[in-house]
This record gives sequence, C-alpha cells and structure tokens, in this order.
Amino acid sequence: MMDNSEIYVGLDIGTTSIKVIIAEHVKGQANIIGYGNTKSAGLNRGVIVDIDQVVATIRDAVNQAEKKANLDISEVTVGIPANLLQIEKCHGMVSVSDENGNSQEITKNDVYKVTQAALVQNLPPERDVIDIIPDEFIVDGFDGIKDPRGMMGVRMEMHAVMYTGPKTILHNIKKCIQKAGLKVKATVVAPLATARLAMSDAEQDFGSILIDMGGGQTTAAVIHDHKLKYTYVDQEGGDYVTRDISVVLNTSIENAESLKRTYGFAMANQASSEDVFPVQVVGKQEPEQVSEEYLAEIIEARMRQVFEKINRSLNDVNAFQLPGGIILTGGMAALPGIRELAEEIFGVSVKIYIPQEMNLRFPSFSQVIGLVNYVTKMSDIERLVKGSLEGNTIDITADTIPYADSMISNNFDTTAVSNDYVDDYVETADVEPQDLQETQPKHKQNKKKNGILSKAKNFMESFFD
Repeated sequence: MMDNSEIYVGLDIGTTSIKVIIAEHVKGQANIIGYGNTKSAGLNRGVIVDIDQVVATIRDAVNQAEKKANLDISEVTVGIPANLLQIEKCHGMVSVSDENGNSQEITKNDVYKVTQAALVQNLPPERDVIDIIPDEFIVDGFDGIKDPRGMMGVRMEMHAVMYTGPKTILHNIKKCIQKAGLKVKATVVAPLATARLAMSDAEQDFGSILIDMGGGQTTAAVIHDHKLKYTYVDQEGGDYVTRDISVVLNTSIENAESLKRTYGFAMANQASSEDVFPVQVVGKQEPEQVSEEYLAEIIEARMRQVFEKINRSLNDVNAFQLPGGIILTGGMAALPGIRELAEEIFGVSVKIYIPQEMNLRFPSFSQVIGLVNYVTKMSDIERLVKGSLEGNTIDITADTIPYADSMISNNFDTTAVSNDYVDDYVETADVEPQDLQETQPKHKQNKKKNGILSKAKNFMESFFD
C-alpha cells in the first residue's frame, strides 16, 4: 500500500451518481490513479433520503476506485451541497504574550486558539459549520498578514469566512460515510471546490459565475476576489428533464433518460424536424416515431424555466456586473445547445468547463475532481485553520481565554451601480421545483421516417454518467 499521507480521496454524493477519485500528490502535482462511478440510490434533489441505499452505492464506488488504484482507502474529502448554505464573516482574537505580558513568537498552537475563538458564536441548533477559511491575520495592529507563524507579538486576531449548513444534511452525509467504513477527512463546500477547478485565477479574482447542472438540482455560485460570495440552488436538474420527456412521450423513465442522452438538444432550432427515432410508448405494441426537434422542445421548455429563475436571482445581487461571465459544468452541461441557450437568457459570455484528466473528460466529473484539487492546493495556514475545525487539535493551555466577535452580514447590497462588485457575504437562496410552465411543445411531432441520427451522437451518453 502506498503512503497514505500522499493520497487524497474525493467523494461526490450526487443525485444521479456517486463518484470517487483517488489521487497521488507528488511534487506539487495531483495524479489521479483510480476512480469509481456508481448510479445513485437513496437521494432526492441532492439530499439523502435513505442512508442504507447511499451506503451501498458509496461502497460500490469506493471498491471500483480501490481496484483501479490497487490500494485501500480509509478517509475521504466530501463535498457538501449548497442547500441552505450561509456565508458569514467571523473574527477571533487571542493573547500570544507570555506570563509577564511580553511578546513572544507565534506558533501553530496560537493559530489553533485564534480559530477556536473565531468559531465561538451562537449558531442556531439546526446549523453546523462546514468550513472556515482565513482572510487575514492581525498581529499587534499590523493587518494583511497571511501567515503569522514565526512573528513576534502580544495579541493576534483572525478575520475569516465561515460556511454553515443544515445540521441534518451534514449529519446524514457523515453517517453514510462512516457506515461505509470510511472516515471524513474534510468537508468542503462543493461549489467552491468546483469553481477553484473550473475557473482561471483571473476569473476567480475579477469575478465569475459557476452554474453546476446536476441531476437533482442546479446550483449557481458567484465567485469574486477568490471567494464564494453567493449561491442559489434551484431544485430542478437533469432528472426533471427526464421526467418531462417521460410524461409527454408516455414512455418509461429509463427510455426517457436514454433519449435525452442520445438524441437531446437544449434548443429546438438546432435540432432537425426530419431526423426521427423510435420511442416505445406505454400501452402500444409498436414504437412511435418522434422527431429530434419535438424532443428538443420538451427539453428546452424545462431548461428555459431553470435558467430564467437563476437569471432573476443573479440579477437581484448584481452578479452580472462581474466581467468573467458564466461557466457551465455538471452532467447537463454536455447537452448540445446548452451554451447557446444560456447566452440567450443570461446575456453574457458563457463557456463550458470539461476536465482534462484522462478517461474523465466529462463535465459530470468536475465536482469530484475539484474536491481533490481543492485540498491538495490548500496553503499550510489554511490546513491549520481547517484542522482546528475538523478536530485535529493540539494541546491548548487552559489559562488562555479567547475573545470572539461575530460579524455576520446576510444582506447583499443590491443598490450598487458602480462597476465594482459589492464586497458582502450573503445568505444563499434555495428554490423548490415548480411544475413546468410549458410542457407541451409548440407544434405536433413530425413522424416522417427519415434518416436516424449519426452513431457518433451516442458518445454524448457518457457525458451524463
């Protein structure tokens, strides 16, 4: 077995599939040496509803990855969905002087203490901390310090960003992992990890929007100044598109999913009214012929509804002032025509992110690869701060009494009219799914038996896995 200190494992518990990535970190590079991908069970719209079913699928995905990597894993970094996520500023202050009040050198022990001080605030009983990321340290009034270790001081402060989520979601995820025989090494806010992978340094700095188009839900995340500033979750995803196809065409969910992957387009004007394919209809012996255009109209109706709700939410927080545009990823981002539809609705530049790792060049793998990328690129000081949250504490002297001051801002300033993006941290928005406003396509299906689509389109099917 390889040295586990150099092994990082990412776990993505998604509504459509559960994915595991094993990476070996060598000389600053993370090389993927194993992966697993299993169809999900026990999840609904990104939330665990049956622990035993999820445990079984996690074990299956882990076994696949272990066989490919030829090693056993014991701990994972797991992504936490943005459902009801809250983003808050926090502040802690501790004394680092000796018994006589003289300044002394700051150690990692002091970093742990100031992190604990920052975490001392009254969270509602139904919420828990997912992650904490330091913004800056202040030593004896000198601010802008990224790593205070080795400096001399009497007093140290830390300003940080804290991400909290529903305790139920966190507990259920950790319980499933533990029952699968694994330990939770770290929890990471999933949109933040994906953005770190999908966005360039400039896009994270000047500001961009990530839209992760999953099976159970669609998540929009606003990144600016390398920080996650806002998230919006629409609990409609690729599974809703599949359901629409099933209802309109009177076919099974399995057939509808296959049709979406093989013949689907996000915009009807890109599809052909002459190319048709057979659909097995419930209650009929012979399959019916359905046109590519008719199927695209069903898909477009749902995707327009999702994008329009996201558009309104992002407009409310002035997110389109950011120059970086939109990056699409997730399984549904592989649908032909999705970029053009997004550009039409959002009115900004849109691109699709696809990972470049061998055998994983599908947008559905962005999140799990992003988890490994995130933890391998954390700085030493970020690891120390996160270690305090995860319980990897060291001895802390009892005579040091920390002082904590919570500074919480959940109101996003939407009155700004300048080109500068408002630098606030905000509460996220979750939206329940709605019935499709326009399920029936505009015109009747064309049943002409013309040539079937090229077999090359079947390659798109693997994009959604």
